[in-house]
Amino acid sequence: MNFSETEDIELMHPGHVGCPGCGAVIAMRLALKAMGEKIVLVIPACCWAVVSGPHPQFALKVPLLHTAFETSGAAASGLRAALDMKGDTETTVVVWAGDGGTFDIGFQSLSGAVERNEDFIYVCYDNEAYMNTGVQRSSSTPYGGQTTTTPELQWKKTRKKNIVESLSGHRISYAATASIAFPEDLIQKFKKAMNLKGCTRFLHVFASCPTGWRIPSELSVKIARLAVQTNIFPLYEVEDGINYTINYTGNKTVKEYLKLQGRFKQLSEKDTYEIQKMVDEDFLFLSQKVKLRR
Repeated sequence: MNFSETEDIELMHPGHVGCPGCGAVIAMRLALKAMGEKIVLVIPACCWAVVSGPHPQFALKVPLLHTAFETSGAAASGLRAALDMKGDTETTVVVWAGDGGTFDIGFQSLSGAVERNEDFIYVCYDNEAYMNTGVQRSSSTPYGGQTTTTPELQWKKTRKKNIVESLSGHRISYAATASIAFPEDLIQKFKKAMNLKGCTRFLHVFASCPTGWRIPSELSVKIARLAVQTNIFPLYEVEDGINYTINYTGNKTVKEYLKLQGRFKQLSEKDTYEIQKMVDEDFLFLSQKVKLRR
């Protein structure tokens, strides 16, 4: 199914409380177009726990289970077991969590579920900080990024955790990255994950945050596109933890991405050079993994 074939599918109500230009809202709308209505969502504490809204002012047209910050993997495992006991093999369980609830607080239950190869799709919409509670640093916050918990005029001095590589080490059946700026690629990957059954599938979706990144809301998609075009956020897939496929190779410099965002305004030319060097190294490492399996 391509993007044009999903245009008429709308499983979100208008009038939600998401911020203008919220990448996480764009990601949800596209993902629902790909997955359809035979799903049940598991959402821990995150921006989307608020955006979804309380009953009866509910933003989604699919059922939803709210759960604690750290329990998404366990809650989805239990929900899948309950559906199986009822004989419901058609409904797909989908976790929808932010980077704080995936990279950090929820990683233990996610790791356990992947090790057991539970039958559900786990989606991390990544806005690179704890945005719902005030833009605090997470392990997804990139090197050079400033948040409310990095000291004034200071910034994060360590690399962003590579969550896909962490899960690839578990030999997960399917893991992939996607971006709101590449809707056809995103929809194709969600459809692929839906068609896989009986195993854990993981989708890492880049979702820009105008509020936390200090950007105009109208630049949300442009900046998400630049993240891919600069190889800061490469689009790729990993099957069975070892078979790598790169879906897009960028050729722009990181400076074009960094200069548009207030969270990077404190960086010097030297800092930008160091980030470019890291990005080049990481993409080379990823490319070598692709070549190893040919």
